[in-house]
Amino acid sequence: MRVAHVITRLIVGGAQENTIASVLGLREKPGLEVSLISGPTAGPEGSLEPRVTQIPGLLTIVPELIRPVSPWHDWLALRKLTRLLRSQRPDIVHTHSGKAGVLGRLAAHAAGVPIIVHTIHGPSFGPFQGALANFAFRAAERRAARVTTHFVSVANAMTEQYLAAGIGRPAQYTRIFSGFDLEPFLNAKNDPALRSKLGIGPDDFVIGKVARLFEHKGHEDLIAAVLGMASLQPKLKLLFVGDGKLRPKLEGLAAQSLRGRVVFAGLVRPEEVPDYLGVMDAVVHLSRREGLARVLPQSLAAGKPVVAYDCDGAREVCLDNETGLLVPVGDLLSVSDRLEKLLEQPHTRKCLGTRGRELVKEWFPTHRMVDDLHALYLRLQAEAKR
Repeated sequence: MRVAHVITRLIVGGAQENTIASVLGLREKPGLEVSLISGPTAGPEGSLEPRVTQIPGLLTIVPELIRPVSPWHDWLALRKLTRLLRSQRPDIVHTHSGKAGVLGRLAAHAAGVPIIVHTIHGPSFGPFQGALANFAFRAAERRAARVTTHFVSVANAMTEQYLAAGIGRPAQYTRIFSGFDLEPFLNAKNDPALRSKLGIGPDDFVIGKVARLFEHKGHEDLIAAVLGMASLQPKLKLLFVGDGKLRPKLEGLAAQSLRGRVVFAGLVRPEEVPDYLGVMDAVVHLSRREGLARVLPQSLAAGKPVVAYDCDGAREVCLDNETGLLVPVGDLLSVSDRLEKLLEQPHTRKCLGTRGRELVKEWFPTHRMVDDLHALYLRLQAEAKR
């Protein structure tokens, strides 16, 4: 069985890590030939391309496959993808992310690929953007859905949103959590040397956030939420791990209101993320647009309690008062209350972290994700032969 995965770009991000882990894991399955097609990767978010370029013949770059909407580039990308898939003749094309998800599926259909799968890593439409953009993205998703054999959702919330938008049928959806290598996170330690390097004292209470410095990720909300706490908690520090175009603005906000209390670690290699989670006492994720943020199960694997907006798939791993604390989107007072609870109750932090580890060890190993994908491919292939 030949399988081609298609993604828009290989920046440092959850969808990209999921895709690469899937491709590399599936390559180990007997009888599978797996390839990867991507657009170019550029920008402050960093690149995961080195993970796959070292494998001869695995990655093909389509320069015209870019993230911004561009009718000329999109038309060229569609033509090149169609020609490429006709030459590769895969049995399955599996697409990821918005742009590659639409163009890749249309190209696969034009190339006569019998089985077309799409993973929904996050919503391409919703209240985070305007009516015109939502109309356009819903229309594109509905058009691509007409040639889609099956959808993989990283959270049931994605299935519900897409079905509500008239995209596909319930039988076409399967939830497969985005797996990752658990071991480094299970072994995460509170490293005094790293704390010292970051300017964090041994007794500081560290509220951490791991995300691109980008719109809808909630960094400004977190800064606003801790303002009242900071004056009463001299040992409180914020640690932002990640980079992006909002960094100058966020640094300005931090300098105005939380001088000396916010640490910008910048872009770190994915393999370093467990080290940074290890020095955090609590992890906050206030994204307003996320399928299922990868940092939530990663934080739980590291034994850290999480506070998250009740957005998209967060509630499927951040079980309120069991593995973490959920708050309504935009409710900054509740964010402050939950963080104060964690700061003042070490026992609660420990209980939430312990239960979180149990959940993640069951659902998020890479091998479980790969096995579930492989089983899905075999089922779809058997159904196509009937």
